[in-house]
Amino acid sequence: MDLHSLAVILQAALSPNPDERKAAEQSLDQFQHTPQHLVRLLQIIVDANCDMAVRQVASIHFKNFIAKNWSPHDPDEQSKILPSDKDMVRQNILVFVHQVPPLLRVQLGECLKTIIHADYPEQWPSILHWVKNNLQDQQVYGALFVLRIMARKYEFKSDEERTPVYLIVEETFPHLLSIFNGLVQIDNPSLEVADLIKLICKIFWSSIYLEIPKQLFDPNVFNAWMVLFLNILERSVPLEGQPADPELRKLWGWWKVKKWTVHILNRLYTRFGDLKLQNPEYRSFAQVFQKNYAGKILECHLNLLNVIRIGGYLPDRVTNLILQYLSNSVSKVNMYNQLQPRLDVVLFEIIFPLMCFNDNDQKLWDEDPHEYVRKGYDIIEDLYSPRTAAMDFVSELVRKRGKENLQKFILFIVEVFKRYDDAPVEYKPYRQKDGALLAIGALCDKLKQTEPYKSELERMLVQHVFPEFSSPMGHLRAKAAWVAGQYAHINFSDPNNFRKALHSIVAGMRDPELPVRVDSVFALRSFVEACKDLSEIRPILPQLLDEFFKLMNEVENEDLVFTLETIVDKFGEEMAPYALGLCQNLAAAFWKCMNTAEADDEADDPGALAAVGCLRAISTILESVSRLPHLFVHIESTLLPIMRRMLTTDGQEVFEEVLEIVSYMTFFSPTISMDMWSLWPLMMEALADWAIDFFPNILVPLDNYISRSTAHFLTCKEPDYQQSLWNMISSIMGDKNLEDNDIEPAPKLVEVLFQNCKGQVDQWLEPYIRITVERLRRTEKPYLKCLLMQVIADALYYNASLTLNILQKLGVATEIFNLWFQMLQQTKKSGVRANFKREHDKKVCCLGLTSLLPLPADQLPGEALGRVFRATLDLLVAYKDQMAEATKEEEAEDDDDMDGLQTDEEDDGDGSDKEMGVDSEDGDEADSVRLQKLAAQAKAFRSIDEDDDDSDDDFSDDEELQSPIDEVDPFVFFVDTVKVLQASDPLRFQNLTETFDFHYQALANGVAQYAEQRRVEIEKEKMEKAVASTTAAS
Repeated sequence: MDLHSLAVILQAALSPNPDERKAAEQSLDQFQHTPQHLVRLLQIIVDANCDMAVRQVASIHFKNFIAKNWSPHDPDEQSKILPSDKDMVRQNILVFVHQVPPLLRVQLGECLKTIIHADYPEQWPSILHWVKNNLQDQQVYGALFVLRIMARKYEFKSDEERTPVYLIVEETFPHLLSIFNGLVQIDNPSLEVADLIKLICKIFWSSIYLEIPKQLFDPNVFNAWMVLFLNILERSVPLEGQPADPELRKLWGWWKVKKWTVHILNRLYTRFGDLKLQNPEYRSFAQVFQKNYAGKILECHLNLLNVIRIGGYLPDRVTNLILQYLSNSVSKVNMYNQLQPRLDVVLFEIIFPLMCFNDNDQKLWDEDPHEYVRKGYDIIEDLYSPRTAAMDFVSELVRKRGKENLQKFILFIVEVFKRYDDAPVEYKPYRQKDGALLAIGALCDKLKQTEPYKSELERMLVQHVFPEFSSPMGHLRAKAAWVAGQYAHINFSDPNNFRKALHSIVAGMRDPELPVRVDSVFALRSFVEACKDLSEIRPILPQLLDEFFKLMNEVENEDLVFTLETIVDKFGEEMAPYALGLCQNLAAAFWKCMNTAEADDEADDPGALAAVGCLRAISTILESVSRLPHLFVHIESTLLPIMRRMLTTDGQEVFEEVLEIVSYMTFFSPTISMDMWSLWPLMMEALADWAIDFFPNILVPLDNYISRSTAHFLTCKEPDYQQSLWNMISSIMGDKNLEDNDIEPAPKLVEVLFQNCKGQVDQWLEPYIRITVERLRRTEKPYLKCLLMQVIADALYYNASLTLNILQKLGVATEIFNLWFQMLQQTKKSGVRANFKREHDKKVCCLGLTSLLPLPADQLPGEALGRVFRATLDLLVAYKDQMAEATKEEEAEDDDDMDGLQTDEEDDGDGSDKEMGVDSEDGDEADSVRLQKLAAQAKAFRSIDEDDDDSDDDFSDDEELQSPIDEVDPFVFFVDTVKVLQASDPLRFQNLTETFDFHYQALANGVAQYAEQRRVEIEKEKMEKAVASTTAAS
């Protein structure tokens, strides 16, 4: 397509007629891969005679095509752009990037970023030469623009990935310094000069972000740079040309230069100016920096802050950065000494006023309360907020220099309180009171620990905080709620004070002002956590939940959901009557948040975070009613649409949370419904396509499907779940590109299959054994080796004769058993077993080895029988020792818990294990075990650090998992199997025992005695369970 035709199509893409637009876009898609297409787009972009709107459309298509196709995602995939076209683009984009208008330069800059990230230095080494030449020529702006993109590529790179930046610095920094020096000398500089200095600052920032380039270790070179930065820091920003609009003013070129200068000096100070640095080269750099520059920077910063004190303008971000520098100076003796003479002015005339409610706050509160709330709880906003930096400075000051500053500051705050109390209503300093309350809240941790303030906190709250619950000023009502929440956990000597505050917080949830309602909900969380007598909250629970969801409909905030989780956690099964309604409300809130997040298309959007919070809260509710399975049947229809949609690529951001809900629904429901089974293919598709990182999470529901709905798993043919499982496991275990860690859940799933479907999946034994052996041969990590070997053990326990035949048919029986025995005998330096560390691992191996014992001599010769017998005895003894150690530790923990209960009666009832949802007061441990088992599942399938030299009992992650072998005692199973061998072939048994030395005879006798003891204990446990269930039924 020629240039003119392409321009016509691009013009049509701007048409108000949707059909014309669609046809133009289809034409562009059709021709985008033809040779020269990219080059022609670039020609249109840089053609000054062409219509600006057409050039802009061309630049967007150019950028999108390069982003998608310049560097193929798959290394084996052929590039869709011809090498000659790439060369042409690289040669020309550099020439024109500085010539095009800013609107187009932004798009070309994005293209350059993509190309440089893909091609520099390997495919495009000449770009550095071009930059160096143009820094000495008339195209300085273009060279700086490109150099900024190059430097930024390496900003966060470390070690060898960072190597190319060394050459960039070596070739360009001398020229940059010269240009910078010339720009600083200009009298009455224009805004274009500011743009050039800003680019130099950004290049310097990217180059020093992680480490100082070696050229800057030269004191003369570094000093030359510092002289220029200090010059920029000290000089006043030109008044002429500053925009009047505050939003435009902070973006003005000269304020941007000031910001980047402060940013750079802060980075040098905080990362490289610390004398405690271990690297000797950096330590000497830090000494020079502290001696020659740190104090000068502090002086400049204090002078800049003084501008605020006298009512001048300083952008919020600059103020924030300067206060960060001051906070970092508090702990350094020399710097603190320099700060001290001016500290009172800084603290009381600059810092405190920044903490007070101001005109901008009031404007936002009145005009956009939702934005006021968002800014107040946005972590990103905190990075730019002078108020947050002021609070951090006060906190750091009293933490590091509290002896000389805490009392002084508190006396100042008390004076503010006094002036407020003494003033008539129309003259009360409401905003100063707001700042004083903020200070008291910010110093909460320090004041709770320090006398005499610690014992005065309750009185302070009653006298100065609680009265503001009824303040005529909304911002003070909100601040009172926030401060009350900070101090909710203190010991109130008068329970009525706690009660009054709690009821005021609840009343605040109905306040006419949105920010008061939001702060009240957040404070409620602390009060619910601190509440020792739930009867305070129980009567108002329905009303609370109602107000809560009204607020959730107004505000999307993940912190809101934390309060709901706390309430659900605290009330446990008492939430049962509300469970369905809560899940319905949370599901509705989730869809609303997801729609907002999709519209905003930002990963860190508050809607996306709130959506995650909604799902987490649903999980908390499901956990709280886990012993009421009938509720799950009613809740399922509400949650199914979420699970169905979010188990696809649409749910990548919330995948983990959705899988947790699926795990609860498949574990606690009385049966697994056909609707729930319809989720199986979605998880399999996700795993095959993109979700390998979530394999351990997907394993949990898959285990539940197979173990809790075994008959359907085995009999259903549309879809064929057995085949589906095989396709997934064989694909993952056969994938040579996957790391050992990624594969770990696969053998665990094979174990679930063999243990739950004993005698019913004979046809699958050989395929699974074959892929297990193949993977075992190339596995490096000991933990995965153990898991794969346990598949063999599980297969033997499933059917020893068939498994041994398969191993012999594959010609690997000797190889596998030699490896297994070698792994069983391997120990670490400390003497502990190197493999099969968990109780579960040992038990599986015991059952597998024991299952070999009754095999006839033609399958298991006498020598092999003796070897298996001895290995099993050794393993049983190790298993018994590990169980005894675990029991001892549990008893010690129980003793600790009892000590805690005896010494702190007030906490009685709070000692429940909330993580597991176990309520210590009902004593119904049998039910709670089910919950513990599911809670353990999420952790169960974690990797274990094989290099860890700790004792075996550190490796009991999934000991709580439900499994058919839970009911099998390995000692009883061993003794019963030996009796079968003895009865069926007495001579073989006699020959076996004659080969034993005294040690193994003693072990065999000990195991036989312990097995009889276990048999008695098991019968006793069965009797006790039967009595307990009969009692419960009556």
